[in-house]
Amino acid sequence: MTTVSEKIDAKQVKALREATGAPMGDCLKALQEANGDQEAAVIVLRKRGMASAQKKAARVTNEGAVGSYVHAGGKIAVLLELNCESDFVAKTDDFQELLKDVAMHIAASDPRYVKPEDVTPEDMEREKDVYRAQAAATGKPAPVIEKIVEGKMAKFYEEVCLLEQPFIKDQAISIKELIAQKVGKLGENITVRRFARFKVGAPDWTVAQTKAVEAAE
Repeated sequence: MTTVSEKIDAKQVKALREATGAPMGDCLKALQEANGDQEAAVIVLRKRGMASAQKKAARVTNEGAVGSYVHAGGKIAVLLELNCESDFVAKTDDFQELLKDVAMHIAASDPRYVKPEDVTPEDMEREKDVYRAQAAATGKPAPVIEKIVEGKMAKFYEEVCLLEQPFIKDQAISIKELIAQKVGKLGENITVRRFARFKVGAPDWTVAQTKAVEAAE
């Protein structure tokens, strides 16, 4: 009787690694768990990456690097500080690739905050008031209105918070999941500390940093 492991060949493992960047051993295990289904294996790896990132989230990230990205013939530029636990990891190709990808994403998507927890109370309440008013105009009961507001706030966070935005090079994953994949591969916690985005001719620019940074400073 042929087992699932025997059905999975090196080409499948290699294809999954190229698609996700996960270690070969993890790709094999994911394919085994998914009975050889590539799409299901990708989901398995994404879930493991998030779980790994959550376990490491409390670790201090005092190392890292500052990267830059210039787009549109010098019309848009981004500076990004990405942190990790060791200088060794900060110098790896994987970390540098992540730094470039996230900076490129910021240039294209113009997020205003790093994560939902960083949204100011003023912005949060303003958005909620608008959504409540819109929902109330439909005549729906209060409990339903709050559910609608909750759903619209989730969409708002996806639009303005870097970590919640779909990655421009792969809309199937968020920036948070992209980082989690690297955490799983490199074995260290990785965090976005702050970024700045400049656009020629714009009346202002975007500067964002996590609340943890503000508290430390």
